[in-house]
Amino acid sequence: MSERKSDPDRADGERAFFGRRKGHKLRQHQAELVDHLLPHLALDITTERPADAAEIFDPAAEDIRLEIGFGGGEHLAAEAQNFTTTGFIGCEPYVNGMAKILAQIEAANIANIRLFAGDAAELLAWLPDASLSRVDLIHPDPWPKRRHWKRRFVQDRTIVAMARVLKSGGEFRFVCDIDDYCAWTLSHLARAPDFQWLAERADDFRQPWAGYTMTRYGRKAAREGRKAAYLRFRRS
Repeated sequence: MSERKSDPDRADGERAFFGRRKGHKLRQHQAELVDHLLPHLALDITTERPADAAEIFDPAAEDIRLEIGFGGGEHLAAEAQNFTTTGFIGCEPYVNGMAKILAQIEAANIANIRLFAGDAAELLAWLPDASLSRVDLIHPDPWPKRRHWKRRFVQDRTIVAMARVLKSGGEFRFVCDIDDYCAWTLSHLARAPDFQWLAERADDFRQPWAGYTMTRYGRKAAREGRKAAYLRFRRS
């Protein structure tokens, strides 16, 4: 999980970002991937917003999904290989996580992933309206202390930002093994007029959705007795 420090007292309109850019020292090949492969896959959001986000990919993607904070990249890499005509954007400020996904991209010759090493809120602001079919947030940092709750990604303003970039019928999917953050997310999405929670029975949120790739963190949480919730919200 990322922990880069930023100003926690910024104005509400300026999303503060909190994350660690680098943890353990990268191995030589990992460092080479960050130096030489990442620049070919990285999105530059200082450029003008693209008219059509499909053109981020070559060939142009039929569909586009975003995964925020992909960690070790297990889920992102699996999705990209299972849906080869879909373009995937992975957002992760933690350089060790970026090195891990780059290694998977190289090993499997994955061509439909683009990467952003920064604040997901800034990326959302850059993307065109109704450009994504799905946004995934899987086992995010829960920031459990009350004074840190403003650091959680799920906030009213980020929900509005996701609503703008998601197509009608698109989904926000959230996975978390921390009960308080699950309740937080449900309460915030419940008051969001653009989203509908899709659960009709308990197993709809107690069990992973079909085809879900369990992450290393998810397996660790299960071993330690923490049960994850799998929440799906549809953009109206």
